[in-house]
Amino acid sequence: MPPPPSVLPPLAALFLDLDGTLTPIVSRPADVGPDPGRAVLLTRLTQALDGRLAVVSGRALDDLDRILGGGVPAVAAVHGLVRRGATGAIDRAAPHPGLDDARAVLGDLARSDPGLLFEDKDVSVALHYRNAPGAADAVVEAVRRLAHATDLVVQLGDMVAELRTPGADKGSSVAAFLREAPFEGAIPVFIGDDLTDEDGFAAAARHGGFGVLVGLERPTEARYRLADVDAVHDWLEAAIREVPS
Repeated sequence: MPPPPSVLPPLAALFLDLDGTLTPIVSRPADVGPDPGRAVLLTRLTQALDGRLAVVSGRALDDLDRILGGGVPAVAAVHGLVRRGATGAIDRAAPHPGLDDARAVLGDLARSDPGLLFEDKDVSVALHYRNAPGAADAVVEAVRRLAHATDLVVQLGDMVAELRTPGADKGSSVAAFLREAPFEGAIPVFIGDDLTDEDGFAAAARHGGFGVLVGLERPTEARYRLADVDAVHDWLEAAIREVPS
């Protein structure tokens, strides 16, 4: 897969995943924090694109604002179940009642293995097994059984299994942004690394844009690929220089 062109499409909009795209993957998600260089880059991009930049992530909204320093107005959190537009208005899904059972079961699993990390995002719950890869099959099996019992949606990611409220995903979040100012009429470019970003890649293509996969090549809806987080930052820097002033 080739790298994306350094010149963005006319009236482009950038939709950026966070972990594995703007910041490296770490063993404990809570260890990711604000970064001045990243904040400056995102501010410059937002200004250059007249506000047409959004971060689209599986993280909770408060967590994203902590990491981004509150510098990105448009954010889709928890895979789109919580979405804040450029004006600050927030659209938040109501938590599914089945989350109570999922929270109890996944919490018990996390307490049984110190390598497992439980994450509660209100409208979803997740179990990270990066530090306990041998538990992967058991975690995924538990999540699938819970989904069958509760009608929650299974969301598998990079060393994480999640149960979430049915509803929006990263692709529908892109479509929702494109119906609002300042994104309306823009050509979407979605950059991400995880399986959860495939919905975003597909939505970008449907709306005349393209996806950019970060990391190793694999079957994907993305058209282009960048090797790693450093390559993403370098490409974004180059893209800024090519945006007409």
